[in-house]
Amino acid sequence: MSGAVDLTALKERADAQRQQAQRPNQTPRPAPPTDDGAPASGAAHGGAVLDITEATFETEVLARSQQQLVLVDLWAEWCEPCKQLSPVLEKLAGQAQGSWVLAKVDVDANPRIAQAFRAQSIPMVVAIAQGQPVAAFNGVRSEAEISQWVGEILSQLGDVLPGAAPVDAEPEADDPRMVAAEEKLNAGDFAGALDDYRAIAEAEPQNVEAASAARNLEFVLRAQAHDPAIVDTAAPADVDAQLAAADVLLLAQQPEAAFDRIIAVVKVTAGDDRTRARTRLLELFELFDPAEPFVVSARRKLATALY
Repeated sequence: MSGAVDLTALKERADAQRQQAQRPNQTPRPAPPTDDGAPASGAAHGGAVLDITEATFETEVLARSQQQLVLVDLWAEWCEPCKQLSPVLEKLAGQAQGSWVLAKVDVDANPRIAQAFRAQSIPMVVAIAQGQPVAAFNGVRSEAEISQWVGEILSQLGDVLPGAAPVDAEPEADDPRMVAAEEKLNAGDFAGALDDYRAIAEAEPQNVEAASAARNLEFVLRAQAHDPAIVDTAAPADVDAQLAAADVLLLAQQPEAAFDRIIAVVKVTAGDDRTRARTRLLELFELFDPAEPFVVSARRKLATALY
């Protein structure tokens, strides 16, 4: 799955946060005990379980994965399946004898990490090797299933991890395809620019810039095609009309109202209609920084509506 996920932005953000937080004569402190006096999870498992933030993701996940397999556990306090899966993962990590470590990520506190992995549901577990995701699964699995899954990954990796080191890449020149697409956009040829961005994104799934440009342009063109009056005339049971109304509201810089429209549809629908509404909402989330308060709030509302 490495071709579909780009972790570069997380690394750059972690570098910036770490530089800002550095102070002279600072020394790392041990993790505090839990409320019941027990050691923190990482200490309890001899460092096999790590609590990860956006600031520590680069060093504790990406850099560590050059030498050791890292399993990233995406979880949240409100997620009941996560509470079933996490203890199993922690137990296995403690028994792994250093062959792999578990990196736990609270998606509510670290939404950019979840966004980077394109997590649409949790729990989600992603295996990272040499700075890239190599396998993943969603939902709860048994201890035996997880052990077999990890064993297969380690077997396939063989001797790839020990001693591996990242290679500094030369600065890349501007992509002439992206330059051509931008020129069409600036000239008002929106359809031509969209075709170009889509073609680049389809040919290179890891090209985040092209995919983002295509998503934004698709949304603007779709929203501009709607009659603004749909906001007031859309029938509550008309899914297409409600989705169109959400587009109009978002184009008018009313993201909270737009998201609430679709969440209301999710609450009263089922089957294909509910899936369509949920998918559209997730697509709209991708137009914004995942740390935006209204995005975080809407994600929580969506989770409540679904579960």
